[in-house]
Amino acid sequence: MQILEIKVLKGPNYWSVRRTKLIQMKLDLEEKENMPTNKITGFRERLEKLLPSLYEHRCSVGKPGGFFERVDEGTWMGHVIEHIALEIQTLAGMDTGFGRTRTPDGEKEGVYYVVFSYMEEDAGLYAAKAAVRIAHSLIEGTEYDLANDIQQMREIREDTRLGPSTGCIVDEAAKRGIPYIRLNKASLVQLGYGVNQKRIRATIASTTSNIAVDIAGDKEETKMLLAAAEIPVPRGTVIRTEEAMDAAIAKYGYPLVIKPIDGNHGKGNTTNITNRQQAIKAFEAAKAYSRSVIIERFLTGYDFRCLVINNKFICAALRTPASVVGDGIHNIQWLIDETNRDPRRGFGHEKVLTQITIDQFTQKMMDDAEITLDHIPSNGERVLLKPTANLSTGGTSTDVTDEVHPANIFMFERIARIIGLDICGIDVMATDLRTPVAENGGAILEVNAAPGFRMHIDPSEGLPRNVAEPVVDMLFPKGSAGRIPIIAITGTNGKTTTTRLTAHIAKSAGKKVGYTTSDGVYIQNQLMMKGDCTGPVSSTFVLKDPTVDFAVLECARGGILKSGLAFQNCEVAVVTNVAADHMGLGGIHTLEAMAKVKAVVPETVFPHGYAVLNADDDLVYKMKKDLKCNIGLFSMDENNPRIKAHCAENGLACVYENGYVTIMKGNWKIRVLPARDIPLTYEGKAVHNINNCLPAVLSSYLFRDITIDDIKTGLQTFIPSESLTPGRLNFFHFKHFTMLADFAHNPHGLKLLCDFVSKLDYPIKIGVISGTGDRRDEDIRELGEISARYFDEIIIRCDKNLRGRTAEEIIELLQQGIRNVNPDIPIITIPNEDQALDYIYENAKPGALYTIMCDVVARALDKIRELKQKEEKEGITLSQPV
Repeated sequence: MQILEIKVLKGPNYWSVRRTKLIQMKLDLEEKENMPTNKITGFRERLEKLLPSLYEHRCSVGKPGGFFERVDEGTWMGHVIEHIALEIQTLAGMDTGFGRTRTPDGEKEGVYYVVFSYMEEDAGLYAAKAAVRIAHSLIEGTEYDLANDIQQMREIREDTRLGPSTGCIVDEAAKRGIPYIRLNKASLVQLGYGVNQKRIRATIASTTSNIAVDIAGDKEETKMLLAAAEIPVPRGTVIRTEEAMDAAIAKYGYPLVIKPIDGNHGKGNTTNITNRQQAIKAFEAAKAYSRSVIIERFLTGYDFRCLVINNKFICAALRTPASVVGDGIHNIQWLIDETNRDPRRGFGHEKVLTQITIDQFTQKMMDDAEITLDHIPSNGERVLLKPTANLSTGGTSTDVTDEVHPANIFMFERIARIIGLDICGIDVMATDLRTPVAENGGAILEVNAAPGFRMHIDPSEGLPRNVAEPVVDMLFPKGSAGRIPIIAITGTNGKTTTTRLTAHIAKSAGKKVGYTTSDGVYIQNQLMMKGDCTGPVSSTFVLKDPTVDFAVLECARGGILKSGLAFQNCEVAVVTNVAADHMGLGGIHTLEAMAKVKAVVPETVFPHGYAVLNADDDLVYKMKKDLKCNIGLFSMDENNPRIKAHCAENGLACVYENGYVTIMKGNWKIRVLPARDIPLTYEGKAVHNINNCLPAVLSSYLFRDITIDDIKTGLQTFIPSESLTPGRLNFFHFKHFTMLADFAHNPHGLKLLCDFVSKLDYPIKIGVISGTGDRRDEDIRELGEISARYFDEIIIRCDKNLRGRTAEEIIELLQQGIRNVNPDIPIITIPNEDQALDYIYENAKPGALYTIMCDVVARALDKIRELKQKEEKEGITLSQPV
């Protein structure tokens, strides 16, 4: 067995629109194709012994133990690997359960697509490879260290996933339909899209005051402001030297606390200092984090964390540092191990509590107490193992929200306003919060920006509090989802022109548009990224841009198959057509399978949104039966029975009728413009561009703030040119001949181009054609056949990237197609595109139209411009007197 390819799908995809996080592994079973599980002696027993929890997998049988029944009956190793990959993730604390194993039609025997869900991308990738290793081991009957894989995935999970604080905010936003984008590998997350986005980093929001964060980071300044406002704080001062420390000791007396002035998460803090030797050690520990150090009176009592969000008290928790309680029999190490057996304790943040580990802080506390791990505490004696009450180091929390005295609530809300934090964690030392802190001898120890939420959402005891809810309420007031309108456009041909025209109409209506195309990403008509930008990375670029309030996204087959879509939902989706192109790539071998890829886009439309479908294309029209949104249709024939039936039910459509581009609302017609008055149609000759206008017009009309006048303006001002529509019917008029450059790159597209060329009045028409190496033989031959039907002469050239074939192979297939139709047509072969263009320039036939199938549009257009400039310079030179 060998893994041929692994893809990480991150959005709606070919396998599932709802389950967006999938690993897709292309696996060749090789000789194992002939070895189903019931033919491998002892396989079931070894599998069950290694992974007994697979019993819970129901599989297609639909009951516990169902998967093992399939193994007994005989199933293929790809299916087994799918279940192993899912189960080992679950054992590593990532409970996930969606999987599929399929051999697509047309794929060679023994090759399977193994698809399974993941929670953390890197852990999913690890699971894919580990599952294959495990399967090998089970087949061979060798020992396998499963525990190592589980621990590796746990560590990957902790290194890569969002922390519990960030994660709970993201989850709350997602529940409300607010989209999110993770902006880095840490905790910086964008909530919402475009101009409506907000950002969070852990529990600091884009609304959080920078000054307030700065104040909270300076413990002495915080203390000064609070003291000035009559908030109880510990007596203390800031020191930099041992001399100053001695003076403070003399002034405040023991016990003391020493901590860095700008530390966080308890780093460098030492509490309950009772002698000078301890003070010196604590001073050095604090100076490792800060030049200036706070020394203050140590208060006895309980450690509380109180949370204020948007100036309103939300909750409070009692925090207890990691500790063990003696029984008079066992030593500290045994007590720690026993405590860690609590099923609520896990690795990192995987469970409510974190396992207690021995680190330098633990060692220091035991050294100070002059004990070791072998020490046996007396019965009931509590031994503290960490200096601070952080849950991440094994501490516990108890919710005490309902016990907080109104005077304390008032004080906490006042503190948040004094410091200026909209998400504010307040550390309190007091005997309790049932009585006013100002009266029970307690004090405010610190005010924290970016307070941890874990102690509140998952307390060890007491009621969990949904503290993410007020954060999301603050960022997105009720009714706001932080979205911008998205029109997503897919299909085989016409996507880019439809995208550009739709974006132009929206811009004419005053929208700040971001759009993606096969030649680049544009933000408000400014080119930001060059190249084929029709995948999820480019879509995400637009959705992240804070200046964009309207997105038009071209979504091609390649991106959907490679990574899925960049968005979960859109307002409008357009499918232009489904034709034979890219067949045999990415496991797609039939037109029906290609239609399923394209259908991913309309399946993401909101229930209140619209899928705009081509009623003239059987495969596109068929998509409507599986959609759960409104349907709009477009057609070049107003008498199309599908249009008539749709409009009879008061449906929306856009048709070409009596020379007009017309919107149909039920039986009412709104004539937008005559097609001949739309520059993109070249006076109505470019029929395929009339077709491209229809979905652009209907998609725009669906938005109430885009009027018919806006649509008319957009259509009339969208002038086809090399700058506005690069690679789409770009004419270059030389002195004695004309070049027409177009990105037609498949039979369907070339046929549409040739239909247009046939209507043009030129005495001789010459085609400059090429074939793409990764297409099927029959597709390349068909390009030759179409060319032979329309052109008087043909020049064959090759793309720069031959994509797995030789130039000779491609040329031969094109020639076969040409000879099938017209064996007498003149053919010239010039493999290099630049050389072919130079040849045309040097040997141009007077009055000829050279129709050029571009490879890389930008490079081809640059070369043609270069030739145009050359002609202009030569003309100037010839006109100068001798």
